[in-house]
Amino acid sequence: MNYPEDKVIKTFQIYSKLARDGVADLDAVQQYKADDSVRGLLDLFAHEVDCAVIRTSEQLFLVPKSKLSPFHVNNDWIKRHYLRSGATNGDIYLLYFCTMILFGSFYDSYQSLEPTRLFLRLDEWIYLIQERIDMLKTHDEASLKEAEQEFSYNWRLIIEKWDDMDDIKETAKKQSGNTISRLSFIDNVKRFLLHQELVQELGNNEITLTEKAKTIIQRFFMDVEYNKGIFEYMYSFEGTDEDASN
Repeated sequence: MNYPEDKVIKTFQIYSKLARDGVADLDAVQQYKADDSVRGLLDLFAHEVDCAVIRTSEQLFLVPKSKLSPFHVNNDWIKRHYLRSGATNGDIYLLYFCTMILFGSFYDSYQSLEPTRLFLRLDEWIYLIQERIDMLKTHDEASLKEAEQEFSYNWRLIIEKWDDMDDIKETAKKQSGNTISRLSFIDNVKRFLLHQELVQELGNNEITLTEKAKTIIQRFFMDVEYNKGIFEYMYSFEGTDEDASN
C-alpha cells in the first residue's frame, strides 16, 4: 500500500517521539484516531520492532510485546534500578508475580472488562500476595514443577523468595506477610510501576491503576493466548478446591 509523503512524515514524527520517550501527547492521539493512514503506518512501524501502540484518551504508548523488542526492559536493568543489591532472577520473578496480583485485585473475575475497585492499600496488596502464595503451596512439588514447564514461570522460587522475606517464621500466619522486608520489597515494586506509569499514588498508602495499565490489562493480560493462561492458573485454585469438594 502506498502512503502520501506527508502521512509518512507525520507518522514518523509520532513514532520518533514514542521511540524516544515511550509516550506521545493528545495531538498524537487525535491523529491516530482520526487518520486511517497514520494509524495503519504507526501500527506497522510498531510491529516491525515487536511493539504495540496503546491508546488512552490522552496519550499514546509504545509497549514491547516480547523480549525480542529493542524497547524491552531487561532484568538486569530492573535489578539495578529498583531492587536491592545482589538481587537475582528470583527477585524479578517475584516482582512480576506481585504485579500480576496487583492487576488481578482490581477485577472481580478473570477476563473482566472493567476494574471493580478504585484503589488498593499496600497492606492489602501484601495480604493478597500471601493468599496466592498459600494457594501455590497447596500443590505438591511435582504439580508445581509441571506447571513451571507449562507456563515458563518459576513458582517454587517465587514461594521461596516470599517466605525468605518473613522475618518471624513461627508467626507467619498471624503476621499475614506484613513484615518490614515484605513492605520494603512491595515499595520497590510500587516504585517500578510508578515509573512505568502503570499505577498512581492516591495518598494514605493507596494506589490505583492508570489508564495505560487498564488498556494493557484488557489488551494483553486478559488474553489467554498472549499470557499463556498464567492469570487463569493463578486465579483458578479456589474454584478447583470447591469443585473437588462438591
